[in-house]
Amino acid sequence: MPMHRPARTSRRLALVGAAALTATLSLAGPAFAHAEVEADKAQALAENVTLTFVSEAESDDAGFRNVRVVLPDGIAPADVTLDEAPKGWKLTVTDDGYSVGGTALKPGVDAEYKIKVKQLPEAEQLVFKTIETYSDGEISRWIELPSGGAEPEQPAPVLKLKAAAPGATPIGHSPTATPSPTAPATESPAAVSPDTAVSPATAYATAASDAATSDEDGGGSTGVIVGGVVAAVVVLGGGAWWLARRRRASAGN
Repeated sequence: MPMHRPARTSRRLALVGAAALTATLSLAGPAFAHAEVEADKAQALAENVTLTFVSEAESDDAGFRNVRVVLPDGIAPADVTLDEAPKGWKLTVTDDGYSVGGTALKPGVDAEYKIKVKQLPEAEQLVFKTIETYSDGEISRWIELPSGGAEPEQPAPVLKLKAAAPGATPIGHSPTATPSPTAPATESPAAVSPDTAVSPATAYATAASDAATSDEDGGGSTGVIVGGVVAAVVVLGGGAWWLARRRRASAGN
């Protein structure tokens, strides 16, 4: 009998150790839950890049119903489209990023989705601060960055980028607007004083000369020529009246 005692003791210690390890892992489970991001082309200035996000579930009672992301500088919300997501989930653009959500997932199910980005900015790394909302209203914020060499408790997803490919340039810039030509200034007609008198003969000569010039140059329209003729007729009529009045005045003297 005494020879079997060490074997029973060893077996008991092994069971106690396994139970302790299980309890430790169970307690540490939520601490290991986090949000991650990966890219099919993790390179600066890469175009049409697919980003995959995974938010690990840390609740046994509630499931994810929404994941909100703050985009890093260089990625506009309008340049992001939804590629894949849980059934019924949709993407909504926000002022600083986007949110993906819909019908709550089952408890313990990770929220995984993909977005497509028009182009990644020229940077060494991109930070995607993430806020997760569960069906019971619980919120997890993965928005912290390393500080002083210490690893944060709730780190934000970070994507490391390779250097841009040779010749790669930013896209999506609007073409430089061509200024519209400035219209020539229109000179306002000089005001004519009521005291200024123009003899009918002079007016007729001027109108006739303008009409003749337009006709010779071939640049005047038919309307301009007709207008000149009408003006000449009016001037002739006015001239006859002016001459008759002057003669009457002379005869009276």
